[in-house]
Amino acid sequence: MHVPIDSGLKDKVAIVVGGGARGDGIGNGRAACLLLAAEGAKVLVVDRDEALAGRTAQMIQENGGTAAAFAADVTQSSDCKAMVDRALSLWGRVDCLDNNVGIGSTKSVVDETEDEWDRVMQVNVKTMMLTSKHAIPAMAASGGGAIVNISSISALRPRGLTAYSASKGAVIALSRAMAVDHAPQGIRVNCVAPGPVYTPMVIRNGMSDQAREARRVASPLQIEGEGWDIGNAVTFLLSNRARYITGQTLVVDGGCTIVGPARESDQ
Repeated sequence: MHVPIDSGLKDKVAIVVGGGARGDGIGNGRAACLLLAAEGAKVLVVDRDEALAGRTAQMIQENGGTAAAFAADVTQSSDCKAMVDRALSLWGRVDCLDNNVGIGSTKSVVDETEDEWDRVMQVNVKTMMLTSKHAIPAMAASGGGAIVNISSISALRPRGLTAYSASKGAVIALSRAMAVDHAPQGIRVNCVAPGPVYTPMVIRNGMSDQAREARRVASPLQIEGEGWDIGNAVTFLLSNRARYITGQTLVVDGGCTIVGPARESDQ
């Protein structure tokens, strides 16, 4: 009887795009980096800010793992190619890719400018196409691999985030199409759709304690999501434990999307 227990990530090479974070905070990308490294993967930490990526790589190294930092603007195809080339030059293969970049927008289609719309689509969708475009041939040459693209529950339950919601819906559709296209090469492609999680980006945007508490109680579990929750989901989907899963969207939101908004009578 075959009972797969091991993650299969030991000595695999993972590229995490958006793996930096301010200070020692744990964002979604940094959490994925640390967890993948803890499973024995070699991690290329990619971020526009090399210092932020460098701190993540340092944290991995301090815990006995293998990592390197790489600065890239993944809206540029040349940078995405350079990112993959760097992983190949360091470790000779690419097995995993976590696409973790994104920007927001709160405007309706009436108020959104064309330039703002295009920028959201470029950062949230096109980057995932470009990183995958260059990583997939390297994965295929290594015998297969796995990709996780970070979407959002805003793709499933939009609330006044029109361009952002549309872009994150496109990420889900892109992932499903890629899963079909590249299954013959042994490459799985899935999504993670985070709900409200408390990360360094949220802190930087100045969320009040009241707003933070309102987000916590919005889910049936009544707990606050963290970067670790998203990182754990990503690590699972990139591992052999998810070997029979592709083209799926794993919602990690404490149950927010299965309940409606609170009513005054419920208070």
